[in-house]
Amino acid sequence: MAGVVRNEELRRFTGTGLRILAVAAAYLLVGRLGLLEQVVLGSVRVAPLWPPTGIAVSCLLLMGLRVWPGIALGALLVIATIGPVTAASAGVVAGNTLAPICAVLLLRRVDFRVELDRFRDGAALVFLGALIAMLLSATMGSGALLISGSLSADNFWGTWAAWWTGDAMGVLVITPVLLAARTIRLPLEIRPARWLEATALLLSTIAVALIGSLSTLHLLFLVFPLLIWAALRFELAGAAPCVLLVSVISVMAAGRQVGPFADHDLFALMVTLQALNGAAALTTLLLVAVVAERRSTYLQIERACVALAEVVARLAPGDGTSGRPPSDGGRGHGS
Repeated sequence: MAGVVRNEELRRFTGTGLRILAVAAAYLLVGRLGLLEQVVLGSVRVAPLWPPTGIAVSCLLLMGLRVWPGIALGALLVIATIGPVTAASAGVVAGNTLAPICAVLLLRRVDFRVELDRFRDGAALVFLGALIAMLLSATMGSGALLISGSLSADNFWGTWAAWWTGDAMGVLVITPVLLAARTIRLPLEIRPARWLEATALLLSTIAVALIGSLSTLHLLFLVFPLLIWAALRFELAGAAPCVLLVSVISVMAAGRQVGPFADHDLFALMVTLQALNGAAALTTLLLVAVVAERRSTYLQIERACVALAEVVARLAPGDGTSGRPPSDGGRGHGS
C-alpha cells in the first residue's frame, strides 16, 4: 500500500514538474515574440503588449497556482536573453510572477468561471484580472529599475505606464483567446455560409483596423461594429481573435507613431492604447457573456417545457390504461 502511495505521489510530482517546464517554455517563447514591438527608454525595454502575462494568467486559471514557478523561471529566462541578470531583475521577476497570481486570487474571490459565460465574468477579467492586478507588476518592475539606477526619475512614469499597459493588454487580449481555444470543437457538418461569414469578419476586421491605425482621421472606432458582430454571431471563439488582431495592429501603429498615434509622448500613447484595447475587450467580453446567458436561459426554458409536457402527458385522462380493455362495470355484453 505504501508503495502505491509513493508511486502516486511520484506521478503527481512529475506531472507538476512537466507543467511548470511547459509554462516556462511558453512564457519564454511568447516573451521573445512580444519583444518584437518594444519601447526603449535609456537601457530599459518595455513592450506595450506583453503576451506572456496572458499566458501566465491562463495557465494559473487552468492548471492551478502550483505552476507559478514556471512563470518565474520564464520571466528570468526572458531577461537573460536580452541582457545581464542584475539585482533589479529579482524585482522584475517577482512583479511578473506575483501580478498573475494576484489576478487569479482576485478572480477566485468573485467566483470567476473560465467559460466566460456570465456578465460578471467578463467584467471581472477586465477590471480585476487586468487593470487592477497588473498595477503590481508595473509598480514592482519600474520601482526595482528606479532603485537600481537603471531607470531615471524622468522616465519613471512613462515606463510605468508602458509596463502597466503591456501587462494589462496581455491579459485582455491573450487570456480570452486561450480560454476560448480550450472549448473549440470541429463542427460535425461543414456549413459553407458560416465559414464564409467568419472569413468575411476576419478580413474586415484586419482591413478596418489597418485603415484606422494608418489614417490621421481617427477612424479606429470603426472596429467596434465588427467586434459586436463577432460577439453576437461567434461568441468568445470569434470575438477574442478579433480583439487580438485589433490590439496587435494598434500596438504596431503606436510603436511607429503613425495615424492617430502621431505626435504624442509615451505616456499619452500608453493611455490611448489602454483606453482603446480596454474598451474593445470590455465591449466584446460583456456582449459574449450576455449572449451566453441568453442561450443558457433559452435552454433552461426548453428543458422546463419538455419536463412540463411529460408531466401533462402522464396526467392526461386515459393515460396508462392503453392496452387494456375498457371496464364495463362487471356487466356482460349480453345483459
